Amino acid sequence: MSQRTGSADLPLHGGRVPAWLSDRMTALGVVICEAIIHHYGRDELLRRLAHPFWFQAFGSVMGMDWHSSGITTSVLGALKRGLAPRSKDLGVHVCGGRGKHSRQTPHELVSLGDRLGFDGAGLATTSRLIAKVDSAAVQDGFDLYLHGFIVSDDARWVVVQQGMKGEAGQARRYHWLSEGLESFVDAPHVGIDGETQGDILNLTDLRAGASRSAQIELLNTLGAEGVAREVAAIERAEAPAPPPEPQMMLPHLSLPAHHDVRPDDVVMTRLQGNLAAAAERGPVDFTELLQVPGVGARTVRALALVAEVMHGAPCRFSDPARFAFAHGGKDRHPFPVPIHVYDQTISVLKSAVSNAKLGQDDQLHALQRLDAESRRLESVAAAISFEKVVTEERVRSGRYGGRSIFGWEADARRIA
Repeated sequence: MSQRTGSADLPLHGGRVPAWLSDRMTALGVVICEAIIHHYGRDELLRRLAHPFWFQAFGSVMGMDWHSSGITTSVLGALKRGLAPRSKDLGVHVCGGRGKHSRQTPHELVSLGDRLGFDGAGLATTSRLIAKVDSAAVQDGFDLYLHGFIVSDDARWVVVQQGMKGEAGQARRYHWLSEGLESFVDAPHVGIDGETQGDILNLTDLRAGASRSAQIELLNTLGAEGVAREVAAIERAEAPAPPPEPQMMLPHLSLPAHHDVRPDDVVMTRLQGNLAAAAERGPVDFTELLQVPGVGARTVRALALVAEVMHGAPCRFSDPARFAFAHGGKDRHPFPVPIHVYDQTISVLKSAVSNAKLGQDDQLHALQRLDAESRRLESVAAAISFEKVVTEERVRSGRYGGRSIFGWEADARRIA
């Protein structure tokens, strides 16, 4: 049982994630996963990781560059580092990674299976087959270089893999989930979507069943040399090809090449709902209820966006740039990462999850109410100016411990 759940086209982006951000991404990513598992269970976490829009928003709220291909590597790396010491409690394991790490995926799955009692060898075969489907059965010009396999104790899984087209400066991420269709080669994808970039060969399409059968019959009757002769004859004839039939649609995320966050990249009504909820619910839920020292208005604004990542419906993640307004971006877009705010966000979430384990769910429910309030206020909150929000954040960046790959922002009094 498996299905391809979506894809994302992203601009290729080089560079490395600095340690000061990588460590925080690990801490925040794990505590968000833990909260989702507490509220909704492991299967729901897997479903979200399998959705390209949610995955991109998840990386954005963690302070990674909102539009870049680097979100895939950094998020999977953060989860692999952070979930490993918690895997016994949470029952979720991350295998594979980029380059040489991707080639270790089958070995890691076999080892997990031996330890946990599921068919690791079978999942290793699944891992190899999925890589083959997205590199050979679907030939779209992207060469795979990253393969992440997230598996739960009960052998349910998500595969997130990424390919690159170097000459175009683009990457494409593919998401698979172990729920849905029954075949890897007969329409395992809900559909495939992407920018037009020439001819695409998709032998997994339901309508290609006759073609797959004919290929096997031709190979059996003509042999490899006979097939080659027939192909050459067809090419010489130069017969015009019929127009391709339209393909079914997958959830597909296509992000622009520009690095800066622009008003068109954000659904402004959603952002104004987030900010209004933080302003209205913050004094009620976070001063009187959470009682976390040092938590101020700016931290609550970040928590409103984190709460949406934890509780929001899939349709709300079509503008991943909005989630960069929680903790900025390492390249200063839309503003430098506010370190003091980021650390307070992690502190609040850790406190909420720890108390929930003791049966005290008030703090986690406060975050859930914050998310619900964001949606309620979208249509009634006062309109906000995109430029004003970004400008204010940059002006105050020093106060929040603003930091980017370019260094610290001008220091000022510390507030969160």
